[in-house]
Amino acid sequence: MTNGLVVMTPSSIAYSGTSASINADGSVVFSACTSLSLNGVFTGDYDNYMVTLRGDVGAFVALEARLRASGSDNSTASSYVRQGLYASSTSVSGARVTTTFTRLGNVDSTQKYGITTYLFGPYLAQPTAIRSVSVLDPGSAYIEDYASTHNQSTAYDGITIYPSASTFDGLLTVFGFNQ
Repeated sequence: MTNGLVVMTPSSIAYSGTSASINADGSVVFSACTSLSLNGVFTGDYDNYMVTLRGDVGAFVALEARLRASGSDNSTASSYVRQGLYASSTSVSGARVTTTFTRLGNVDSTQKYGITTYLFGPYLAQPTAIRSVSVLDPGSAYIEDYASTHNQSTAYDGITIYPSASTFDGLLTVFGFNQ
């Protein structure tokens, strides 16, 4: 098999909201959801993964995520440490937070959002590293870059994504890095 990205079709999904379904190509399309969970997308076949996500939201919100194993989210207190960098116009700022979830990016209802997230070793029984970059435009080009660690030495096979408020629509695809 050649090196490259391999689409990881979820073994199942769960959602709260209007609709969500797995497409024939392995992507997941969803509409007006308050949460979306993918099961069976991280396996022992690959160590590292990429999640691409694009869509719309009902308000200016943060898109949050939790790793999950066997259909249950991990929300252990203080287990996610997130460092964020924010760039708008000529201003750059940053912040570090310890919490029960990681952040994929802030998104705005005035323009479609795009997010790419890399997960390093989520299926390995060791802490997971996560890197996420989001692009949005609440008035001018704006980029956010998040580096996160999850300190639980657990093998995770899935992920839950949800907006901090309102609902979100979009298309999500998980890829494994075949190397």
